[in-house]
Amino acid sequence: MAETVRTFILPFLALITAVLAIWSQAKGRRQVHFLTKPLTTVLIIAVAALAATPVPAAYKTLILAGLAFSLIGDIALMFPDKLFIAGLLAFLAAQVLYIFAFKPAAGHPVSVGAFLPFILFGLLMFFLLSHGLGPMKLPVLIYIGAITTMAGFASDRYVDLGGTRALLAFIGAVLFLISDSVLAYDRFGKKFGLARILVLATYFPAQLLIALSV
Repeated sequence: MAETVRTFILPFLALITAVLAIWSQAKGRRQVHFLTKPLTTVLIIAVAALAATPVPAAYKTLILAGLAFSLIGDIALMFPDKLFIAGLLAFLAAQVLYIFAFKPAAGHPVSVGAFLPFILFGLLMFFLLSHGLGPMKLPVLIYIGAITTMAGFASDRYVDLGGTRALLAFIGAVLFLISDSVLAYDRFGKKFGLARILVLATYFPAQLLIALSV
């Protein structure tokens, strides 16, 4: 029963609240958005928290901590004009925690081939954004380095371990990278109408898949 709640009921509820969060943001329904956006992440945290044993304790702890910092970031970014830096720092902390969760175990060398696409993507993103970053150039460079490292480790972990859970984490990491890239391009590059929808439409599935990887 507990596993059914974790793998079906909670993800279903999270998807419903995610759709409401995306809809309310697109329609300017602030009260609904302020409720459903953090609620979605809380439900995703519950998915990871209810993971059945045996689960590597360190992996579960790191993923839960990353999701907790993501929740802080979610709330901060609902006030982007005042709390953007706080949100960036919270999500940077989340990326670092995910890096430690996904990094290979001792004795397992990192695959350059798994990392190379993400390194190239990060360099391309920084090149596209650099002209509009101003004083944010260094913080954004650090964040791009963190999230591409996170995605690279998730890719390497899937290549090394295989299996459904590693695949879920890898897909989630890629979606997270896409979500933050859209957010950064919309804020520092060129604004486009569907950006806010695309950010959340990739972000919530990303976090849910990472939570299900526990």
